[in-house]
Amino acid sequence: MNTFRYLLPIAAGATFIFSAPAQSTKEETLADLNRTGAVYYAYPVTESRNTKAPKGYEPFYISHYGRHGSRYLISDNDYRQVADKLHEADRAGALTPLGRDVMQRVDSLMAEADRRGGDLSPLGARQHADIARRMYRAYPEVFRDGTDISARSTLVVRCVLSMAAFCESLKEQNPALRITRESSQRYMDYLCHHSEESHRWRDDPANYKEEYRKFKNSHTNPDRLVASLFSDPKFVTKSVDPDEMMWGLYWIASDMQNMETDLSFYDLFTPDELYDLYQCFNYVFYAGDGNYAGSDGLIIRNAAPLVENIIESADAAIASGRPSADLRFGHDGNLISLVGLLHLDGCDNSVADPADFDSAFSTWKIAPMAANLQLVFFRDPKHPDHPVLVKFMLNEEEKSIPVNTDTFPFYRWEDVRSYYLDRVLPD
Repeated sequence: MNTFRYLLPIAAGATFIFSAPAQSTKEETLADLNRTGAVYYAYPVTESRNTKAPKGYEPFYISHYGRHGSRYLISDNDYRQVADKLHEADRAGALTPLGRDVMQRVDSLMAEADRRGGDLSPLGARQHADIARRMYRAYPEVFRDGTDISARSTLVVRCVLSMAAFCESLKEQNPALRITRESSQRYMDYLCHHSEESHRWRDDPANYKEEYRKFKNSHTNPDRLVASLFSDPKFVTKSVDPDEMMWGLYWIASDMQNMETDLSFYDLFTPDELYDLYQCFNYVFYAGDGNYAGSDGLIIRNAAPLVENIIESADAAIASGRPSADLRFGHDGNLISLVGLLHLDGCDNSVADPADFDSAFSTWKIAPMAANLQLVFFRDPKHPDHPVLVKFMLNEEEKSIPVNTDTFPFYRWEDVRSYYLDRVLPD
């Protein structure tokens, strides 16, 4: 495996530390079948992991980027296409007892999901409220009376509502916070940036799509599943696309964890079938948003304007001398590119062979629903000449970056800033 790394010489005697990589094995993924949902994996964190700051240091600024919380499937058609086909088969007397049971389950979940395609679910709002609450309790010095907080979201409603839940939770902790909330085209150039070059690269079948098509075909094996649902092979031949049915049920099964129901569809699949479908889904996000070797860094550079905004905002916060926070809300692909370009450990692995993708890049670890990156800044108020420190947290877990430090997970901001400006952002 070829992994893209930079080393930045710092002070003599400093150490260079890596945290646990964001990659997985088949056994680890299948240990919780919800993980096979990849970006549909509901945020698993219930408590933050925080190393005590060096003596004399206290937090004063947080820079954040968060994916929207749990949502329903992106379109009502994702439910209806499966439901309609099962009802058609039922009218034709072509369903097995299991098929009729699945039809009734899909009908039941539609009571909640109907006309909510793409919407933030109640769980999604709770996830952001909980993340905000843990952030407040971990860093109360940042959220003093009168602290100014800027919150900005993409134009998508589920992101706006995630921002609202996050900010409302902070205000519940301290009503004296001053929070500005915005959702505007003005900020889309960095909250959700995709260059024309990256669009052209993604659209060219020669880059990965043809290889992906073959990979998907070889990993989609619906015969057993379809036979368990439909009793009439002639009906299947004339009226059912087996691949489409398998994938439709996979989407539904994966997203149940994000809804307010105890229904499950995992019993329809074997673990190997779920893992095969997961690998296809993971492939899409690695090649389309991650540091896939075939893109030569082009795709993760979509996050360059966001990294620039993070640096500029941090510089302004440091110069002001006042506690503050910048909160940003967007999407899974943006976060995947961001942590890849920042070279967080395990998030920037660069491989070319699809057989290696899952061992190099794990979507469920990097970008579950409500995934978030937090840069927490610290200073020594009694010694203003001491360097500002920063630590990186992905999904509330401390992560390493390729900059030397002797106080992991804390890095000197001046070293981090220089690394990104000198080594990462220049063309």
